[in-house]
Amino acid sequence: MNTQRNSGLGRTPGSRRAALRQLLQKKKGLCIMEAHSPLSALLIEKAAFNANGETRHFDGFWSSSLTDSTLRGKPDTELVHMHHRFDAINEIFDVTTLPLIFDGDTGGQAEHLIHHVREAENLGISAMIIEDKTGLKKNSLFGNEVPQTQASIEEFSAKIRAAKAAQVTPEFMLIARIESLILEAGMDDALARAFSYADAGADGIMIHSRLKSPDEILEFARRFRERYPRIPLVCVPTSFNDITFDELVAGGFNIVIYANHMLRASYPAMQAILPDILQYGRTLEVEDRCMSIKEILDLIPGTR
Repeated sequence: MNTQRNSGLGRTPGSRRAALRQLLQKKKGLCIMEAHSPLSALLIEKAAFNANGETRHFDGFWSSSLTDSTLRGKPDTELVHMHHRFDAINEIFDVTTLPLIFDGDTGGQAEHLIHHVREAENLGISAMIIEDKTGLKKNSLFGNEVPQTQASIEEFSAKIRAAKAAQVTPEFMLIARIESLILEAGMDDALARAFSYADAGADGIMIHSRLKSPDEILEFARRFRERYPRIPLVCVPTSFNDITFDELVAGGFNIVIYANHMLRASYPAMQAILPDILQYGRTLEVEDRCMSIKEILDLIPGTR
């Protein structure tokens, strides 16, 4: 994980946009955490763990469609418009310096995706991940429990080519997310898609799985690396959560995204204090579970 932090605020869109590629050139693996608000992003950027003379930090942010939708009380079906999500990211960028990877869901129609790519570039987003599903987007962790379909290899490869042709900055990354293992289409289908998407110009490949064992994503990484040793590989270990960051990097992954844990951690804490305040008619009993006002004042730059 990262051992140095960016100093100072006020990064330009260009310098932030380029930061992810720069980190990938310097480091074997990047640790990315979900940020759904400026405050959550500030906490991520300031987080550190010291062990054996090494200080570990997160390398960047993930803007999740699931957490962005949930934060607004809406279903994770691409209902929240890209413009609203970009506005929220702009607020995060106002107070932080780390690069951000954007969850682009299916990317929408190819004709719309090319405009979304340019908007993302202008904002300073480092990478956009789009998945190869079609129709009404449903969360991947449902798998085949709900109707979900994939685009054909040819259709999605054409979408990648169109988005890459629209890109105007060399450092921006378009990453193709493969849903074959989620939808039980098999390893051979996942690899065939990965090879085609890489040949179409994808700057990275994300493979997703909802199994509790990491075996199939490690097999995918091993077989993909036989043909493409340098194209970045991305995974989101939400289901197979017993494998460590270091083990995933050793298995061939360059970017590991913890995709929803900031939001999932915050809401149980908020839920827990509400009945106690109603019960006691005061806040004394919950103060030890709350961030102190002093901590808030110290966290936000310029408050004092």
